[in-house]
Order: sequence, then C-alpha cells, then structure tokens
Amino acid sequence: MEMQRRKFSREFKLEAVKLVRERRVSVSQAARDLDLHENVLRKWVREQAADPGSAFPGHGVLKPEQQEIERLRRELARMKAERDIRKKAAAYFARDSI
Repeated sequence: MEMQRRKFSREFKLEAVKLVRERRVSVSQAARDLDLHENVLRKWVREQAADPGSAFPGHGVLKPEQQEIERLRRELARMKAERDIRKKAAAYFARDSI
C-alpha cells in the first residue's frame, strides 16, 4: 500500500514553527499535537530560521534564485535554438554557393 504524501499550506507551516519558536512548545510535543513527524517540523524550523522572508514559498512561488535559474534556462534554450537555425542556414547557403 502506497502512502499519500501530505501537503501543508504555508500558513500551517508558519504556525507550526511559531509554536516551537515563540510559544516554546517542544518540537516533539508540537509534532505530536499536529500529527507530524518530528523531523518534518525540525526541517520547517530550520528553513524558517535560515530565510524567514521566503521560507515555504508554496506552489507557483519561486525563490529569487529559482526565478533567475528558470530565466537563464529559458534564455539558454532560446540561444541554442537561434544557434541551430544559424547553423542550418549557413549549411544551406554554403551548399547553394558550390
């Protein structure tokens, strides 16, 4: 039997982290109360501490570094396509001039 991966909203994660960091509930107690594995909650606490502004971006919201990587990938794909078109055109015109 395959387990379905659970998904949690950004708000849920932030509230779970707040229990641990602000209300001083132990990770193990908070994890039990929220029906989470302790390691999952520990990871959320680390992520939020490392980058509070863009922790838990959710679906469709990329961190600035990820946006830049995606932009560069699109640009690279476009440049490769242009290069391939130029190669084909150069080969076509070279063949015609013989």
